[in-house]
Amino acid sequence: MALSEPTLPLAGITPHRTENYRSDHLLVAEMVERGSRVLDVGCGDGDLLQLLENRGIDGRGIELSREGVNRCVAKGLAVVQGDADADLVNYPDDAFDYVILSQTLQATRQPRVVLENLLRIGQRAIVSFPNFGYWKMRLQLLIGGHMPRTENLPATWYDTPNIHFCTIKDFIQLCDEINVKMERAVALDLYGRPLRLSAPWWFWNMFGEQGVFLLSRAGKGK
Repeated sequence: MALSEPTLPLAGITPHRTENYRSDHLLVAEMVERGSRVLDVGCGDGDLLQLLENRGIDGRGIELSREGVNRCVAKGLAVVQGDADADLVNYPDDAFDYVILSQTLQATRQPRVVLENLLRIGQRAIVSFPNFGYWKMRLQLLIGGHMPRTENLPATWYDTPNIHFCTIKDFIQLCDEINVKMERAVALDLYGRPLRLSAPWWFWNMFGEQGVFLLSRAGKGK
């Protein structure tokens, strides 16, 4: 499957305002159809939820930290405190059109179970994560002999929330194992720009700083 490029600007967001949002958030929002019901798992401060609501999307959120929940509520967002590993099982099947897990998969205790729950709760799932196969990370480990750190992953090994280090190749293999359909995939470079060249997966695994995937259950896509 070839990776694809986002189309910007977004409907409902004027071009001069797109610079206020992270590029991966813009890409995720562009994947969601207007008027959809969305659950954002690990929604942080609610920036992505705000972007979605600006596009006429009915968004809800779950956030582990109380500080994050408070900031979201202060913005008028419908967010509750919850843990992706423990609380997704309480949501009914097909409760949402999309379930989003943005930059959170690597911090979950059971990534496979979380991914299966995303696709049980939602008709589609959008998952983004930092690619630990990125060449700069490989080089730091090979030459420096220490756990890698980048601008997007600045934490040291002893205080990072990331407990399951995942590459784009690893994620693709997991999707194959649990029979998940990849409707769209985009690799972003260190500056949030989509990699534009048509190339095999190993290329994206080496040069993509993060991956963004639109997923559905096999046989459930439109």
